[in-house]
Amino acid sequence: MRREDNELICSVGPGTPMGEVFRRYWTPIAVARQVAEVDGAPVRARFAGEAYVLFRDTDGRLGLLDELCPHRGASLVLGRNEECGIRCLYHGWKYDVDGNLLDAPNYGNESFRAKLKAVSYPVREAGGLIWGYFGPAELQPPLPDYGFMDVDEPYRAAERVDFKCNYLQLLEGGLDSSHVGILHADQARPGWHEQAFERNTDDMNPGALAVADNEPELSVETTIFGFHYGAIRKGDNGMQSIRIVPFIMPSARVIPAPVRLATLFEVPLDDENTSTYNVVHSTTQEISQARNRAISGIGETGLYAEESFEWLGSWDNRFGQDRATMATKWTGLRGIVQEDAAMALSMGPIYDRTREHLVPADSAIIHMRSILLNAARNMEAGNEPRPLPSVKKIVGIADTDLPPGKAWQTLVPDHVDELEDRR
Repeated sequence: MRREDNELICSVGPGTPMGEVFRRYWTPIAVARQVAEVDGAPVRARFAGEAYVLFRDTDGRLGLLDELCPHRGASLVLGRNEECGIRCLYHGWKYDVDGNLLDAPNYGNESFRAKLKAVSYPVREAGGLIWGYFGPAELQPPLPDYGFMDVDEPYRAAERVDFKCNYLQLLEGGLDSSHVGILHADQARPGWHEQAFERNTDDMNPGALAVADNEPELSVETTIFGFHYGAIRKGDNGMQSIRIVPFIMPSARVIPAPVRLATLFEVPLDDENTSTYNVVHSTTQEISQARNRAISGIGETGLYAEESFEWLGSWDNRFGQDRATMATKWTGLRGIVQEDAAMALSMGPIYDRTREHLVPADSAIIHMRSILLNAARNMEAGNEPRPLPSVKKIVGIADTDLPPGKAWQTLVPDHVDELEDRR
């Protein structure tokens, strides 16, 4: 990748082309439990280099405003959330969820209060997440209709983890099928240390492979929601073992396991910090957060700050690696998230992609970069990205046998490819 392209795709602050692309879509900004309480503590929400105050008022309405009070710039996150508004501690100016100035104790001019308004943003709750929209009002799209929004707890669980690196490193890891059987060998290929393949039969585990093939052929296809790909592995009895992963603009993916799906969003807080939102859902089985955390490694003592959502793995603690266990544990790490996080964080805050050497197994990553770079260049030229279609039926497919020659797209008939859409 050229240095200028790396900077273009990684820079998300206000006014940057990639930042403006992100602002054209609804984005998760919190998990719903952060603002479950009416008149509860306001939440400081960050997105793409800017900060906001998120709160639920006395009537249960959500408010999302610029963080700093329009009067003298004190943070409203420190304010009082009471009587259907948020009040700045500095001089008592109070705003409702739409940004209207309700009270200014140090200036009683009613016409001034009627004219001044704090900047507010559309905000919704759906699927266990709080969503915000930060683009032009006239271009506001409908809230996306992800499949997990149609199921209730206990069939859904939402998790948030904040990482100290650029969003792209995490997104690339999530779209990389060839690393699954290697980095996640303990879950993908139990018995690897005895040079034997045991199939992991945990039907909730997204890392479990059906076959021991670490060099899948990737077939990538552009779609109206982004793209999807089939990872084609050599199966048993001459069959193909197919795993399908979709990418949904601007930074979502759906990772499958046999009885559940995980929809993940890489939300840039700024150029060097990212919130990963992971919503696991099933239509047939209850979802246990404790079990999810055991698979992911989020529950590892000392590496996850429950209140702040911060991932604490770093070079200071070697990302939680225990090298004494590596005779039988591939990474010396515990769980899929720990392993993925260690790889992404080890690259530094923003990886210099001019140094890499790509191979065919990286074709999904190359395709994703191309789509995002095209969107950023189009935005720079004044062309808006295409709005998302319905994504309700966009799914991932866990390892499934197909006869040679049968198209993997037959497993996802609801994923309409771009050429068909143009017809």
